[in-house]
Amino acid sequence: MDILSVFTPHDLLYAVFIFMARLADVSLGTLRTIAVVHGRTAMSFWLGFFESGIWLAVVSTIVPVVTEKPALGIVYAFGFASGNLVGIKVERLLAIGNLILRIITRKEPDEMMDILRSQGYRVTSFSGEGQSGKVTELYIVCRRRDLKSLLTMVLKLDSEAFYVTELAGAVSNVVRPIMQPVTGWRAVIKKK
Repeated sequence: MDILSVFTPHDLLYAVFIFMARLADVSLGTLRTIAVVHGRTAMSFWLGFFESGIWLAVVSTIVPVVTEKPALGIVYAFGFASGNLVGIKVERLLAIGNLILRIITRKEPDEMMDILRSQGYRVTSFSGEGQSGKVTELYIVCRRRDLKSLLTMVLKLDSEAFYVTELAGAVSNVVRPIMQPVTGWRAVIKKK
């Protein structure tokens, strides 16, 4: 059975509309949920507004038709599932929020702390005892989008460093790293 035997050209266009609209509203819903967790009220409001508007448009058009054409229900479900994936991918690209990075090192931490501080990060250290002796824990709050470059820097200094990240709720002040490359829409504007 091929797709054309299930859908007429008009139905196929309608199926694409349902899939794309579902993809959009579930992606917005995923982003909205993450914005709520991070306490971003204005972003949550507007994402919820557009998400519910798209959802209402899709549901009000598909409910009367789905009993006659059950294949549209499958398209609806695929749009929902795909929207979750797209929403997660978009959120990872945006990297909204802050993280707590805990680095545990057995090496002397002074050089690492000096380099990280010279890059604009605030670093707090704690002495401790691990399974194989004395360790130092470095505690850094950073923006999620800075984590990859920060870890690259840390692992160059100590390839055996152990690290853990956790989401940070409210943070009083996060210092952006010095000499950070321009990303996102600012990079597009800078190229012009």
